[in-house]
Amino acid sequence: MPSSICWNCLSTTLTQPLRHGSIKPRIRIYLPTLAFSTTPSFQLPLPAKKSSGVKVTPKKGTKSLVIKKGKFQAENRARRPAPGERKALRKRIVLSNVNALEVQGMQNIEVENMSDQRVEGQVLRLPGPIVDQLRAVEAFKPTQSWGLFQSPGTLMRRETVDMGKLIADMSGEEGGSRRTVKMVLVGEKGSGKSMMLLQAMTMAFLKGWTVINLPEAQDITIGHTSYQPLPSSSPPSYIQPAYLTNLLRNLPTANPHLESLRFSQPTSSDLPIPIPPNISLARLASLGASDPEIAYPIFNLLITELLSPGRPPVFLGLDGLAHAMQDGTGYTAPNLKPIHPYQLMILEWYFKFLAGRRRLPNGGIVMAATSQSNAPKVPSLDLALSKLEGSVVTRAGQTVPQKERNPFMRYDERVMDTLKPGRGIQVQRLQGLSKEEARGLMEYWAKSGMVRDRVSEGLVAEKWAVSGGGVVGELERAVIRMRV
Repeated sequence: MPSSICWNCLSTTLTQPLRHGSIKPRIRIYLPTLAFSTTPSFQLPLPAKKSSGVKVTPKKGTKSLVIKKGKFQAENRARRPAPGERKALRKRIVLSNVNALEVQGMQNIEVENMSDQRVEGQVLRLPGPIVDQLRAVEAFKPTQSWGLFQSPGTLMRRETVDMGKLIADMSGEEGGSRRTVKMVLVGEKGSGKSMMLLQAMTMAFLKGWTVINLPEAQDITIGHTSYQPLPSSSPPSYIQPAYLTNLLRNLPTANPHLESLRFSQPTSSDLPIPIPPNISLARLASLGASDPEIAYPIFNLLITELLSPGRPPVFLGLDGLAHAMQDGTGYTAPNLKPIHPYQLMILEWYFKFLAGRRRLPNGGIVMAATSQSNAPKVPSLDLALSKLEGSVVTRAGQTVPQKERNPFMRYDERVMDTLKPGRGIQVQRLQGLSKEEARGLMEYWAKSGMVRDRVSEGLVAEKWAVSGGGVVGELERAVIRMRV
């Protein structure tokens, strides 16, 4: 039977305090008002059962998570690179692309045309044997775009033709009157300094010269190769046996004519191993490359033999000059102070020829190239090169004055003495290409399939202006690397 009292009235009555006459109520009873809901009442979870210690096998078809005790380590299934594999991949040189178009009528660079004024502005192919020799001296750089074309070629710019004339003239001189040319290549980033060094070595190979190249001075000073002090040297000098071993190993491949040159020096008892008489110079270099412990004395003996009368001219090259003239290296002396680059034997040996303290009796070229993309700041080198070069007039007609010595800057006197004016060191500044040279380079790119547009005067003028007045690196970026 339904109740005659409403639930609302009943709840209001029960929540009001009870009053009876004068009796003061002491207890107040409140009944909470609950909203109407159909949700069932909450129940506490059942208490967990105690494990009996018996491992229960999961049913078939169900997944179970098994976590091992201790620190969890994810299993690495990838193969770790072998020692030296990443460096080899980073420095890998690709000189051909089978997908590129073959340029019809492309000439090879040869002795007959390397100094010809008519090939200026053309791209000439590097012959196959010369490519192998350039690989041996590590003349190619990973940043250069060799892998975009079917065969390696080089632009014969005005400076290249002048270098060809110089090498041809020096090769025609008599053995006793051959001169030694000392040159430092400077220029902005991407102006072609390393390429100019490669072209000079190519022409030296064509003329039968002996080429010794230090491909990257950073590899010598960065502290990645073994070194040891040179006994009885004052001031202390240090040799790098592993670097000398690699240099001696590549010399016979880079200079095949060493096989026909015979050892003529008298045998000395100071040598660590006996030298067979009438041995070829290629075999002598291979003996030094067989053991790092004998690499230094064999290297000195080989250089003495190459500088003896009647030998071919010698080309000495170095790239990354700033790393070889910075304030310190990655090597430390026994007193825990950084070793200066001039204390490393191979760099000290090179700087003796660059400064003229040691001459090339049979003539030759000592060439060094600076770098703007990967070089430390060396104020001594900048000031010394500025004094040698004097005021510079850019292609735009602007005059850059000669730098003056800063009284608040500390300079390295050894660097200043090496590049001191009066030692006969020439500074050759490479600037942008002319429009004719830029057109010849763009036509070669178009014939290789890298340029889709027609190479017209308007396109050449546009790209020449965008590249900062024909800077080779910027021109390459604007024409064949940039896609809109």
